[in-house]
Amino acid sequence: MLDKPFKRISVIGLGYIGLPTAAMFASRKIEVVGVDVNARAVDTINRGEIHIVEPDLDMVVHAAVKEGYLRAALEPEPAEAFLIAVPTPFKGENHEPDLSYIKAASRSIAPVLRPGNLVILESTSPVGATEAMAAWLAEARPDLTFPHISGEASDIRIAHCPERVLPGKVMQELITNDRVIGGMTPRCSALAARLYETFVTGKCIVASGPRVAEMCKLTENSFRDVNIAFANELSLICDELGMDVWELIRLANRHPRVNILQPGPGVGGHCIAVDPWFIVSSAPETARLIRTAREVNDSKPEWVLSKVREAVGAHLMEHPGQSAKDVTIAVYGLTFKPDIDDLRESPALEIAIKILDSHAGPVIIVEPMVDHCPPELKRARFMKDAVDVVSDIGVLLVDHASFRRRRPAAKITVDTRGLWSLDEPTKPSVR
Repeated sequence: MLDKPFKRISVIGLGYIGLPTAAMFASRKIEVVGVDVNARAVDTINRGEIHIVEPDLDMVVHAAVKEGYLRAALEPEPAEAFLIAVPTPFKGENHEPDLSYIKAASRSIAPVLRPGNLVILESTSPVGATEAMAAWLAEARPDLTFPHISGEASDIRIAHCPERVLPGKVMQELITNDRVIGGMTPRCSALAARLYETFVTGKCIVASGPRVAEMCKLTENSFRDVNIAFANELSLICDELGMDVWELIRLANRHPRVNILQPGPGVGGHCIAVDPWFIVSSAPETARLIRTAREVNDSKPEWVLSKVREAVGAHLMEHPGQSAKDVTIAVYGLTFKPDIDDLRESPALEIAIKILDSHAGPVIIVEPMVDHCPPELKRARFMKDAVDVVSDIGVLLVDHASFRRRRPAAKITVDTRGLWSLDEPTKPSVR
């Protein structure tokens, strides 16, 4: 089968990774059946439309559906290759990985598996998840053989190939980024590499096994998390010592071997805010630096909230006849990074909710990338454009492009992204 082209592929999970991946294969004239439990998403895709925001994705999906290479369904159907791209959240408060979505996806495809099929886990997963998936499939289909028991002679091939893309550039990076492939056997790896070579122009690099491939993705995002934590901790230190962290980083980065990242209100998204905990869960006594970095970044929203409380206090000191009910706060941005619509694990959303819950006065939410106000913020005034916003305090949480063009009409700003730090404020900004 290694020399035969793939004719039909099934992608389980049509979210921010699954749908672009399905569209990419379909654009190469391969029949793709995407599967999702969300009936609205299935109907939307089958109309040639998309339910998420990602540049260029709408055009590719529309063309693929119109030409008959892509369709969505609620139940898995027979295919030659199955790609599982479902969420891997936490369960409980101890950041324990929740593999229930992977388990459910595995059991959903088990009835339609046939000898020679390839199953790839794309979901970012803790070490050992691919082997767990193989065990679940074997339990559901005792009539078939799997590589963890039968090795190269197995009926079903299994591999792990994590996505490595940046939201907002997914369609480009799916093609150009290298892929790390960890098959459970060399034959599994070779078959998976052949599948991705259908559209990947980067290198398909074979790891020694699925555990290394799983750990590779977790390591990439943990590296970034540690570096962000350094910048965030610098912002706390500079605030304590009365310095401008943005000036400090700008000066330090003039050293040829220094490249400090920019601090922010925390770390969000399904990857960087989650993946390091998967490493910690695998080696809780050893992953000390990774754990500390996560704790630094997870604590940043509370520090931002303390700055907002300080700003309210400063305003009331200047207006002794007013109370907190008279202070209007405008919150700029809810998404986990600029210029996308993704709210997953967003520290900005967390901060906005807590401001609304704790502040007695009016709260304005400004978010140009989201069409509807999240239900947790329904009591706030929701606006997509910052032009007409007037407030006593402006809290910048996301540096969307539209926010870069002007400072807010606020007497005091809490600037967590350094977007307005070079401007001349009417009053000292609270950072």
